[in-house]
Amino acid sequence: MKAIKIGVLTPRGPAIECLDVPPRKAAHFISAPLQASNRGQTVTSHLMPTFARVDLAFERGEGAWLVATTGERYLDFTSGVAVNALGHAHPRLVEALSAQAAKLLHVSNLFRIPESERLAERLCAQSFADYVFFANSGAEAMEGAIKTARKFHAVNGAPERVRIITFEGAFHGRTLATLAAGGQKKYLDGFGPVVEGFDQVPFGDIAAVKRVIGPATAAILVEPIQGEGGVRVASNQFLRELRELADANGALLIFDEVQTGMGRTGDLFAYQHTGVTPDIMALAKALGGGFPVGACLTTAEAGKGMTAGTHGSTFGGNPLAMAAGNAVLDVMLAPGFFERLRGISLLLKQRLAEMKDRHPGVIAEVRGEGLLIGLRSVVPNGQLVDALRAEKLLTVAAGDNVVRLLPPLIVEEADILEAVSRIDRAASAIERAASRPVEQETAR
Repeated sequence: MKAIKIGVLTPRGPAIECLDVPPRKAAHFISAPLQASNRGQTVTSHLMPTFARVDLAFERGEGAWLVATTGERYLDFTSGVAVNALGHAHPRLVEALSAQAAKLLHVSNLFRIPESERLAERLCAQSFADYVFFANSGAEAMEGAIKTARKFHAVNGAPERVRIITFEGAFHGRTLATLAAGGQKKYLDGFGPVVEGFDQVPFGDIAAVKRVIGPATAAILVEPIQGEGGVRVASNQFLRELRELADANGALLIFDEVQTGMGRTGDLFAYQHTGVTPDIMALAKALGGGFPVGACLTTAEAGKGMTAGTHGSTFGGNPLAMAAGNAVLDVMLAPGFFERLRGISLLLKQRLAEMKDRHPGVIAEVRGEGLLIGLRSVVPNGQLVDALRAEKLLTVAAGDNVVRLLPPLIVEEADILEAVSRIDRAASAIERAASRPVEQETAR
């Protein structure tokens, strides 16, 4: 039968694109928007509406800059939420992905993957770990970490040790288990019974940890810095006490470094400047520089239960992802990378401290480490994010009324100074807007 040419709704608005659609499928394209319209919704995309997206799209980028489909340039201090560690279109990453794509994309873990063996060896050489399991996301890496901890106790003859102590404000992913670990009601509502096995206590409260740790505790799970939770930094003393408690009770210590790992805090891994070494660590985000890669790292002892058949992933460790991970490491392990990063981080924090002093009615506090920086806002953080975006500076909101600044790790000094200038203008605009009602009242 002849195809029917129909208009379809697009992300840009009304039905302006035409598709040749087989008659049997035409009803889907016509009825879906109408059905949604009958429910009081306006459909502009067939994407599931789980994201409150900003009406802004980008077509290309370079370094710390993005170019929108309108042609406008934006300074990117979001980095895909701490993912694009090497910025946009980094030549080493582009070269590695292009070369690998021309050879192999995927073969499955039924066979050896030399690229994954090489990346695992390099990550272990740079960390405490002996083993790496590759996945595709931070949530998957965390699922692997949780399973590894529980399996450790099972093979040690204590299968009842399944409970994991976590902390208020944490974010560990969107799977049912990682949502339960995070414990945030806004993410759990409507998804049925919460997965059992997690004991949540206030962040930084060692007395609370002591109250809940017991013979059923398998592990303590903590983010060295809570990113989503408001860029709240765990003190080295607190982390040391967690390590001591875990050891004294035969439990494991898990670090969620999905956001803090791979250079974000000024070292390759955040644990390296805390004086505390975990048994298990989850990585993702920056590991692939923009390509989806997750990893669960473990010592040989903690990982001894993870034998053939206990865990798996169809896509995890595929050659293309591993090419990305190895390229990221090539750049980060080059001489001088972290020295330069720490210098740039210090410059940013110094300039932001000046902005706090200059705009006390907008910025209450500067917090964080490296290039994981939080501005605790006096006004609603969404208002500050919007004001910054109006100045063509991209940032991301977090808990505790914080705005996160997550520039790529290759950001230039000129970019830092430009960003601070835009923050200054945005804060000034908020102050002017706040003063207008008073001025108008005085005029009356």
